[in-house]
Amino acid sequence: MSLSTHVLDTARGGPAAGVPVRLESLGGERLAEGVTDHDGRLRDWVPAERWRAGSYRLVFETAGAFFPEVAVVFRITDPSQHYHVPLLLSPFGYTVYKGS
Repeated sequence: MSLSTHVLDTARGGPAAGVPVRLESLGGERLAEGVTDHDGRLRDWVPAERWRAGSYRLVFETAGAFFPEVAVVFRITDPSQHYHVPLLLSPFGYTVYKGS
């Protein structure tokens, strides 16, 4: 049971450190929050008691970009599994996917 993310700045060709990230329920309740490390990663940041099957919103605060916020809605079917949601960010676009 875990959630991780990795933010990469594709314009610079490297990790995006210092990006605030939060996990919310679809009702807007904040479940966890953190900031990407020097390698653009955020690991082991969701408390186990807040992690169960259901739908969630992962919000990346990308204030310096054209898109000041990137919100990704996803569904967890098996909370015992590890989920990785990377964000590839550029000044005028972004891509997200389910990683491994």
